[in-house]
Amino acid sequence: MELIRGFHNLQPRHRGCVLAIGNFDGVHLGHQALLSGLREQSAALTVPVVVQVFEPTPREFFDPANAPGRIATFRGKLAALEAAGVDRVLCARFDRRLAQMPAAQFVEEMLHQRLGVRALVVGADFRFGAGRGGDLALLQEQGRRLGFIAEAAGTVMSAGERVSSTAIRAALEVSDLERAARLLGRSYTLIGRVRKGLQLGRKLDMPTANLYLRRRPALRFGIYAVEAACGSRRWQGVANIGVRPTLEHSACLLEAHLFGDVGDIYGEVLQVSFGKFLRPEQRFESLELLRAQMHADAQQARNWFGAAAVR
Repeated sequence: MELIRGFHNLQPRHRGCVLAIGNFDGVHLGHQALLSGLREQSAALTVPVVVQVFEPTPREFFDPANAPGRIATFRGKLAALEAAGVDRVLCARFDRRLAQMPAAQFVEEMLHQRLGVRALVVGADFRFGAGRGGDLALLQEQGRRLGFIAEAAGTVMSAGERVSSTAIRAALEVSDLERAARLLGRSYTLIGRVRKGLQLGRKLDMPTANLYLRRRPALRFGIYAVEAACGSRRWQGVANIGVRPTLEHSACLLEAHLFGDVGDIYGEVLQVSFGKFLRPEQRFESLELLRAQMHADAQQARNWFGAAAVR
């Protein structure tokens, strides 16, 4: 799958595609159904499947303090889109210039001239352009003029519930991992590159693999039993996601203590799948109390994995 960072990096060879525009946060069952239909159109028209996303999201640009947490990391989103059969992802920087571009101009210049869109799918409530002046009706009107078809994504239900990123965030906020997994169609997973931290875990006999989360995650902060994968290697473990209040830090971090022989995985991409919520994140009065609780958390995770194995 090809990643194109910005409209300015589009080349003449990129013209001609079927396109979906949206956040695609989580690439859940609804997104997967949309992309399946888009692949059928792609085959009929013999053009590639392209997904356009924005970084930051419009909500994060206009109202960062109240923007919803991310279901997935950007790396995780790309992995899920590739698995869904997307040929190219166009990641457009959402900035003041793009926010102020009239909707009709965006369609003419970006979708028609630069991308050569043949068919387009968006959410039924999709809004774009200056003052959110563009919608599905405008896309359909412009499509008749410029020669492309614009459609709204259909609704996908799971256990009587509409599949949506909003519903998944609501599940993650209360650590309902089973509901989140049902709506996603897979276990809830965060993906990132392992970075060096303060090495505090080693001093507490609990070395961790650290993933720094640039965007605030939707998942409730706390301690979880997890499974992790790095290439073909697999581990069970226990992880903390949060801001480490004992150390009075503010950056959001995922710290995973993996059971068994891990070796040096600094700089490698790690996938962490969440299995069981164990407790909320909390502040401890001393590192010794933190150390004791970390070891207790690890034992609780081992017990949960042991019980799950015999169920």
